Amino acid sequence: MSKLPLWTASAMAEAMRATPSGALPDAIFGISIDSRTLIPGDAYFAIRGEVHDGHAFVAAALNAGAGLAVVERAQRDKFPADAPLLLVDDVLAALVDLSRASRARLGAKVIAITGSVGKTSTKEALRAVFGAQGETHASVASFNNHWGVPLSLARCPASAKFAVFEIGMNHPGEIQPLVALVRPHVAIITTVEPVHLEFFDSVEAIADAKAEIFTGLEPNGAVVLNRDNPQFARLRKRAKAHGISRIVSFGADEKADARLLDIALQPECSAVRAAVFGEDVTYKLGIPGRHMAINSLAVLAAAELVGADLALAALTLSQVQPAAGRGVRHTLLVAHGEATLIDESYNANPASMAAAINVLGQAAVGPQGRRIAVLGDMLELGPRGPQLHRGLVEAIKANAIDTVFCCGPLMRQLWDALSTGKRGGYAEDAAALESQVIAAIRGGDVIMVKGSLGSRMKTIVTALERRYPDNAALSDAAV
Repeated sequence: MSKLPLWTASAMAEAMRATPSGALPDAIFGISIDSRTLIPGDAYFAIRGEVHDGHAFVAAALNAGAGLAVVERAQRDKFPADAPLLLVDDVLAALVDLSRASRARLGAKVIAITGSVGKTSTKEALRAVFGAQGETHASVASFNNHWGVPLSLARCPASAKFAVFEIGMNHPGEIQPLVALVRPHVAIITTVEPVHLEFFDSVEAIADAKAEIFTGLEPNGAVVLNRDNPQFARLRKRAKAHGISRIVSFGADEKADARLLDIALQPECSAVRAAVFGEDVTYKLGIPGRHMAINSLAVLAAAELVGADLALAALTLSQVQPAAGRGVRHTLLVAHGEATLIDESYNANPASMAAAINVLGQAAVGPQGRRIAVLGDMLELGPRGPQLHRGLVEAIKANAIDTVFCCGPLMRQLWDALSTGKRGGYAEDAAALESQVIAAIRGGDVIMVKGSLGSRMKTIVTALERRYPDNAALSDAAV
């Protein structure tokens, strides 16, 4: 439990126009929407989700030590008379109201991030950079939607010096109400790529949806845009149309304000030389991949814009590690040696898939080892889906990937395009592919697993880790 309270119960009630019921604590120390991960002293919000109604778990939350629960007035009679409750008309709307109050009391420099690729990794890099220079709050995991953003904002301590929020979307109109809550001083768009094409007519339409982040920018705020991206000019024009004069760019383009000058790509990190607002900066980045190095320039630009120490920010980037499911590496103890698993299973689109294949191509294999890609369908691509899957064959060839396993009806397009020598195995879904992948692994191999969240590629990662536990796991089991 935190030493300092996050909210007083009375301040929460006022912000949410809630009616107190039962014996409320003086303060709460966190906010939860999941009774399974709740920490004693948290306030539990009984949100109605697509699958579950949080009201069914109020008793479990209170038993787990929740200081109070926020519930609908209409459901008050379901709980004991002395239960510590805040009664509201709509729980999610109340959470939004609380997030608005949180932003109003906040004195921090606020940064918001969106983009087709790299939102979470960039957010985590910003968390590390700012965390070395003052109290920093950032969204957990990928809490970037209609409930994740207000939850992250409501959890922000008033004492924070820096606050970083990820904002996502897969339909037009989703970013605008969220950025209106966050009201950033700096807004970053990492890149615009052909994703969610099922819901958009064109990449330009995706750029316009990302540009909604400009609508919530604080007066005299700045936007940070990828100058290497084909949508840069469109985004810059949109920013100017919103009256934004501070438009900062990053990338390898010679006109970029944060410009990549040189990069040495290594299997598990990168050495970068850049010019950030004219100042030469050389640093090590703890995550491999050119795409990660490009996004690190956006991190340094944002740090400079909010008055952080640029040299310390660059130094801190060496400590940045991949987020879960986005390039985390595991050692697998297999027959005749060790193999390396690169877990990219969280999500995928054509740009992130190509980037992950590039990283696999840079990975160091052992004697007799192979670079193995295990790929699941990329979803929400609309009519262009088959073509975009088939097009991955070029990245496979360019990076000398030795063996490819595919699963899913869309990834069949890539499978059919592969030469016979590169075909490792195909199945209709991830569960059916597990045994083929497990049987194929040998010492010295590097295996990268990636696909959209709906492709459930995490099941293959879990199966590999279970079948071939690493030394650390074996040590834990022996304790």
